[in-house]
Amino acid sequence: MSISYLIGAFLFSPFFFIVVGFLLFLMIRQVNQYERGVKFTFGRFTGLVNPGWRLVLPIIQSMQKVDVRTKAVEVPYQDAITKDNVSCKINAVMYYRIIDAGKAFIEVENVWNAASQLAQTTMRNVVGELTLDELLMERDQASNRIRELIITHTTNWGIEIQGVELKDISLPEDMQRTIGKQAEAERERRAVIINSEGEIAAAENLRKAAEILSSNPGALHLRTLNSINDISSDQSNTVVFAVPLEVLRAFESYTKSKSG
Repeated sequence: MSISYLIGAFLFSPFFFIVVGFLLFLMIRQVNQYERGVKFTFGRFTGLVNPGWRLVLPIIQSMQKVDVRTKAVEVPYQDAITKDNVSCKINAVMYYRIIDAGKAFIEVENVWNAASQLAQTTMRNVVGELTLDELLMERDQASNRIRELIITHTTNWGIEIQGVELKDISLPEDMQRTIGKQAEAERERRAVIINSEGEIAAAENLRKAAEILSSNPGALHLRTLNSINDISSDQSNTVVFAVPLEVLRAFESYTKSKSG
């Protein structure tokens, strides 16, 4: 039996197809649409692999998949001290995505953990640069400052920081009571100012009304008649009525004209 006959018999035997199928099973790797493959040949980085079915030679080559979808990293509560020496606890959420799978896998051992640790330290540093009022009223600016500092440290990590948002700022109970008293005093101050402004407006209107009535005696007489009409509808038994001097003068002038 010749060697060529044995080779031919092997090539057309079911065992051959089983071996080939097993090798293809080991070589074919599927990369999903939201992933990128990082290929190594003899341990050296040889390029990125796009989505689809790809061949990876066993033993010679290896490939690691990297998820490139946007991720939300929750930064746990951190104890921080503001610029005016007020202790507080803050937490945040950071959004990032991998834009260079090669750097994200090679340059950093665990990019998710590294980004989280960097966000924690950066958040404490930024809070230390702000007063409590600035931190509470300018939360967006603090978030942007944290994002800018994180970007400066992650330029070689192959990730893009899309946003950082402060979720909660927790203060001690005594500080919360102090802020509550401050807010109450502010509301009282505004109420006093609004009340005084109303009194000023009312006095100004009364002054204008007095000027109009004094410049036109007939208007004053009409106002007096309206007052008499209002008093007449009262159910009280006693009515005190003060006759204005202008009314007496009107009667005096009428009497003189009639006698003349």
